[in-house]
Amino acid sequence: MNAFVRQQRQQQSAFFNRFDGDSLLPDVTYRTKPEHFDLNLNPVYASALVEHFALPGNPIQWHQHKNHALSSQVCCVNFLGPLMHRPDPLALVMKTALGFDRLQMVPVSEDRHGTPIFVDFEWVGAANHLGEWPANGRATRGANATSADAAVRLCAPDGKLTTVLIEWNFTETYGQPINVRGNGTRLGRYAKKAFFPNGPFLNDLGLQMQDFFWEPFYQLARQQMLAWRMERAAEGGADRVMVLHISAAGNAALHKVTAPRLKPLGSDAFDVFRTLLVEPSRFQATSIEQAFLPVIRSTIAADPQDPWAAYLLDRYAFLGESNT
Repeated sequence: MNAFVRQQRQQQSAFFNRFDGDSLLPDVTYRTKPEHFDLNLNPVYASALVEHFALPGNPIQWHQHKNHALSSQVCCVNFLGPLMHRPDPLALVMKTALGFDRLQMVPVSEDRHGTPIFVDFEWVGAANHLGEWPANGRATRGANATSADAAVRLCAPDGKLTTVLIEWNFTETYGQPINVRGNGTRLGRYAKKAFFPNGPFLNDLGLQMQDFFWEPFYQLARQQMLAWRMERAAEGGADRVMVLHISAAGNAALHKVTAPRLKPLGSDAFDVFRTLLVEPSRFQATSIEQAFLPVIRSTIAADPQDPWAAYLLDRYAFLGESNT
């Protein structure tokens, strides 16, 4: 366990200790009991978020560890979920994250009441782009198919309608290859979709699909292949589809280049990944602090009781420790 994970366990334990002890797992002070997992969400928005994940006909799967304070999915939902109906602060976040000088958010989908929303979760696309869906129906969002942790749409400075698939990490670190069981299926699905002209990766680097079978590269590769095919299908009218990786700045171990064939290419996983792409601009990586802190601070300056910004500063203490 690295220092960042230890720190976050301590900070999240301190936060969860405010709750009734009967709501927590015994001796694990950063986990709620499964039936109380909603305590892991911003209480102002928890009911609406749980309702949204239970969309009739198109439900979103909570991850197995939804009651864990260090859940990346929960972290992503706490930062982005309250902005589903708040396009202005969301636009400021995306502007900073993507380095655009201006942009305008565009609805990405609807909530269960038919109201447009500007961010949605566990996005799988509108078609079976990667050959992962069951033969008799649509993929379950968040389970058994490539899903972006979140998705937004925006009109970029060049006027192009852009879909952004967001991959979110919090305390994950990697080092071992993915489980070899299923590699045959993985190769059958993805090998012919990975490299140009059929996929996003350069075809002159001597790489094969199995060279990506190390996290975080495997997940990023699937996201990038999904984005490539969504763009070529002009899904949702998009002119461009890109992947944005967001992670905590303090989690330096996440940046380790784990894949042996990629280690000679650099020392930072996300910098290396970008160099593998035919269109490097289709991938960006930033930190939670860099993307969100300026917006959180300006929001608090305008309204110290803002329920989104105040909760994040209170819950995720690493934000207050950043000099960003």
